[in-house]
Amino acid sequence: MSDPSTVPALPLAVTARWQARFRAPRVSLPDWAEEAPHRNVYSSDVSGVVEQYAWDRSTDEHRPVTDRPNGTLISTLSPDGGTIWWFADTDGDEFGVWMTQPFPGGEDTVAVPEVGAAYPAGLEVGRSLVAIGRSTDDGSELWLAPHGGTPRVIYRHADPASVDALTRDDELLVVSHSEHGDPRYPALRVLRTAGTTEDSPAVVTEKWDGEGLGLHALEFAPLPGDRRLLVGHERRGREELLIWDVEAGTETELVLDLPGDVTAGWYPDGTALLVGHDHAARTELYRYDLATGVLEKLDTPPGVVRGATARPDGTVELAWSNSELPPVIRRADGPVVLSVADEDPPAAYPVEDRWVPGPGGDIHALLVRPAGRGGPAGPFATAFLVHGGPEAADDDSYRARRAAYVDAGYAVVHVNYRGSTGYGSAWRDALTGRPGLTELEDIGAVHDALVAEGVVDPRRTLLTGGSWGGFLTLLGLGTQPERWTAGIAEVPVADYLAAYEDEMEGLRAYDRALFGGSPAEVRDVYVRSSPITYADAVAAPVLVVAGANDPRCPIRQIDNYLGRLEELGKEHEVYRFDAGHGSLVIEETIRQVEVALDFALRHVRP
Repeated sequence: MSDPSTVPALPLAVTARWQARFRAPRVSLPDWAEEAPHRNVYSSDVSGVVEQYAWDRSTDEHRPVTDRPNGTLISTLSPDGGTIWWFADTDGDEFGVWMTQPFPGGEDTVAVPEVGAAYPAGLEVGRSLVAIGRSTDDGSELWLAPHGGTPRVIYRHADPASVDALTRDDELLVVSHSEHGDPRYPALRVLRTAGTTEDSPAVVTEKWDGEGLGLHALEFAPLPGDRRLLVGHERRGREELLIWDVEAGTETELVLDLPGDVTAGWYPDGTALLVGHDHAARTELYRYDLATGVLEKLDTPPGVVRGATARPDGTVELAWSNSELPPVIRRADGPVVLSVADEDPPAAYPVEDRWVPGPGGDIHALLVRPAGRGGPAGPFATAFLVHGGPEAADDDSYRARRAAYVDAGYAVVHVNYRGSTGYGSAWRDALTGRPGLTELEDIGAVHDALVAEGVVDPRRTLLTGGSWGGFLTLLGLGTQPERWTAGIAEVPVADYLAAYEDEMEGLRAYDRALFGGSPAEVRDVYVRSSPITYADAVAAPVLVVAGANDPRCPIRQIDNYLGRLEELGKEHEVYRFDAGHGSLVIEETIRQVEVALDFALRHVRP
């Protein structure tokens, strides 16, 4: 492999531009304490590594909470703002314990030592207790730890479960579970925290919509004694809202005249909801008045909102970007709330929408033409950047990786294949029983349509993605060898039988639901969807990027695939890094993009 420190085929100015987008410091939407809203925590990569920061708005003092070689991804605040909770894993392996630190600073302490290390499965910090969810290879455990009391297990099951919501007075706890066997469609159970134990749960009520219909507890109303729970449901084939009074046993569906999926959070006075509406790769925000039923659109520019919150003073803060303009934390009425950058990173490139007929219905794709080429001319060398998930979607947000490929001279195509979210429940669930091959049919249909349109040069096509997108890349190289000139698979599933053996239990449960059983039950389905099955048909050179500590796409199954390519004499390269399912270290991310661009430019010339 050539030296990844630079990409010799690119002018230095181009390299500097795409790297500047990655190095520009970013921040997450601040999380604030319910009883002390001036006390906030947020994530930022201002140090070059994603870490957690405390922000006192009354003094505008910012300070780092964590400082670890491979970064820290999660934190939250106690309701009084006195304590920061953050999750400590080991080098990105996602397995660890919750730590606490005083908001003003001080010593880190293991929050509840009795709970032990695990994968996180929800955390609710109350005023008198904390509820902690944990997942291991043995299944799920949910704990209650009263402040100053003895922690106890209140729930244990072999299938996934999580801690979801706690009333403001700490009396009721909502947990989600998959005792019915499918974690993709969770059920909800409300427990009374006083006296509940694993052997004698104090169940208040339960709700499950049945097979193929998930329920998601969003949050309780933010008022003392209020038992209204905001819930996401999909009874009409898309994500919608209802309010469930868990003590009265009543529910009210909120039927909003919006075409896409919706989610929401409470305004702090409990009289209205802040509604997020996702449709066709873009986000809108609304205020919904519960007394009048009036839905008022907030004046946010076209683009994507990664998170939004209503503050006690009634203002709305949000994390926003679009494909051209970088992320910003701003108020809905315009002013910037929080920034850690001295200057904005370079602008990126607008996306064009395409709707392409496919075997399961119209497929939404996003297209970016090469920088500086102008007009509708083509065909272009094209990089198909495939999203992970699969329950995710590509959208009109600022993406440094997308812009790097465009800077290098490629057209870029994103495909929101069957399995993607934001296009209804049936679209999301269409890959059940045939994962991988279903999505690739849609990617192939978009490929063919853009070739026919004269945008894509069929002799110069790159297939690339990370996680599930990496899985689709390797599977596509083996099942559609005629389409692809080269492939770059980052942290992929490569040998599904071995991946199932080594991955975290929560993902094994997800796979059982997706494939229709375990490999012992439906081995042929796993084999049919496994990239290693088709290694002998791979005709294009392939680069694999792998994390040594990855719990989601473990390293052994990647090594199995690489070994098979070696046996077959297939052209391949590998880049390994010492972290988990991706890296929180910005320079490491840049190195990975350098390696990918170097490989792409050698095999698919713009």
